[in-house]
Amino acid sequence: MELFSLPSLFLISTLLVLYISKYVLNKRNQRNCFMLHYECYKGKDERKLDTETCAKIVQRNKNLGLEEYRFLLRTMVSSGIGEETYGPRNVLEGREASPTLLDAHSEMDEIMFDTLDKLFHKTKGLVSPSDIDILVVNVSLFAPSPSLTSRVINRYKMREDIKSYNLSGLGCSASVISIDIVQRIFETRENSFALVVSTETMGPHWYCGKDRSMMLSNCLFRAGGSSVLLTNAPRFKNMALMKLVTAVRAHVGSDDEAYSCCIQMEDKDGHPGFLLTKYLQKAAARALTLNLKVLLPRVLPLKELIRYAIVRAFKGITTTKGESRSSGIGLDLKTGLDHFCIHPGGRAIIEGVGKSLGLTEFDIEPARMALHRFGNTSSGGLWYVLGYMEAKKRLKKGDKILMMSMGAGFESNNCVWKVLKDLDDKNVWEDSIDRYPEMSKIPNPFLEKYNWINDDTMSFVRV
Repeated sequence: MELFSLPSLFLISTLLVLYISKYVLNKRNQRNCFMLHYECYKGKDERKLDTETCAKIVQRNKNLGLEEYRFLLRTMVSSGIGEETYGPRNVLEGREASPTLLDAHSEMDEIMFDTLDKLFHKTKGLVSPSDIDILVVNVSLFAPSPSLTSRVINRYKMREDIKSYNLSGLGCSASVISIDIVQRIFETRENSFALVVSTETMGPHWYCGKDRSMMLSNCLFRAGGSSVLLTNAPRFKNMALMKLVTAVRAHVGSDDEAYSCCIQMEDKDGHPGFLLTKYLQKAAARALTLNLKVLLPRVLPLKELIRYAIVRAFKGITTTKGESRSSGIGLDLKTGLDHFCIHPGGRAIIEGVGKSLGLTEFDIEPARMALHRFGNTSSGGLWYVLGYMEAKKRLKKGDKILMMSMGAGFESNNCVWKVLKDLDDKNVWEDSIDRYPEMSKIPNPFLEKYNWINDDTMSFVRV
């Protein structure tokens, strides 16, 4: 009976009560949130950032010395990004140092209206722009007046009583925040339709300085975005792709280092950009841990929670006896989740999340491939990962998908979807899905052309 000491029994009983109470409350307060359709942006071929174009952009920055140049190229080589990602027009035209307001509006219009036009075309006869009750648009680095929501409403001549929400400054996790907002509004409005538009403006915020922590954003972020159509009308259940199970948000911005690890600022020479510090990984781990502590009890089976509690209690007892602590047995996420939609923020983030959660290469493959094909498209990135899963015909009726996002603040915002039908649309991946995931057969063009940067004998200049 030593295993089942008073603390162990208390922990197990607390988990049991928490699980039952949350189950009852969720059943009582549950409101439908169905995903009818989603669309991701895919640019034209002339907008692609291949190796030659990237090198030319780097060379145009006269503030760089040889070591900074090597640093940028080395980052490109190891970033996990291919040469088919899409860049903003003003950067491709060589005007990254002097962007205009028109550049920002043009970039937003192209992404928003392209995805919305396709979405309304796919749902023609089912939903029209005049049927939309709720509109949420999120973009972190651009807050014009009139707002982007007003721009969408004007373009599609939406109703006068539409509820619009324009979100800025929320970073890569803004899409899940938008979904959570819609879900909460659905609790008070029946038979409603909602649109969530997620994107980012890259062109006007291209960094032209030489601070290495700020140059990273140029290597990772690319043009992209998505539009998602949601409803809580029960009559559309049989037409919907997925149903939202739960959404959880965690914020660690009260910690100064977490708050400033991912921040828009000017460097010492006055060049505006986006700073990514070494504390980013620690802040992300802390926020994700807090989030999953709330989310996982909602989606994992009770027997797995009890098993985990018993194992943790047993490890605590053996540790107090002076025995060495083992490597640890965590929760088996596969007991309640089938797929893991990790934000494609960067190779280190994807691999770090995968390792900490005990995921396999198969589990993190969609995020790695989305990063390679489309880059980090900020808040729209999750939907490229989801699109990969669908194009690969992985999503079967009844499957549950965990969407994990992280963003400036610092925040971790996650949600779980349940697949309502077998999905096999090749969507935005149609022209490239057959090439993936055979990454070993896809050469790294940056490595082939700029392999000399890894030669330490080249480090002879001190800037």
